[in-house]
Amino acid sequence: MPSGWEKIVSVTKSGMEIIGQMKRKVSRGKKIALLIDGPNILRKELGVKLEDIVEALNEIGDIRVAKVILNQYAPQGLIEAVSNQGFEPVVVPGETGVKLAVEAMKEIYNPHIDVIALATRNAEFLPVILKAKEKGKETVVIGVEPGFSAALKHAADYVIILGGGEE
Repeated sequence: MPSGWEKIVSVTKSGMEIIGQMKRKVSRGKKIALLIDGPNILRKELGVKLEDIVEALNEIGDIRVAKVILNQYAPQGLIEAVSNQGFEPVVVPGETGVKLAVEAMKEIYNPHIDVIALATRNAEFLPVILKAKEKGKETVVIGVEPGFSAALKHAADYVIILGGGEE
């Protein structure tokens, strides 16, 4: 049985019987909104996996909002893979940056969210990070080298560099 899974048992006159499995998550208190800049992070040459992002954020808290912003050129296979990982794929015509900023602002003003996590390498999201901090939210930027913005790294409360890269 995979780790984190518990057996659900039924006690009957004939004894105990395993009737299923349940995955129990430990609540770490902080509620995270994760927004991923799909065209910037989910590139084959970067080798980023959604499960790596989730695993890294599990150390900080629980992901409550998980969206991947994609453009109209995203292949159907990628959209399905995003959905299969439990993320909400958001497909927009044209540039994804505006939609990601709008979604981030919604979560900054969401009283049920404690942490704003952006997976991007792009410095254009620095104002979003600064606004989140101004409103009392903790911030996380998740990126990969090469091209990970130094400004984003310095502005965020937590920085996660995927792929074993060094700052």
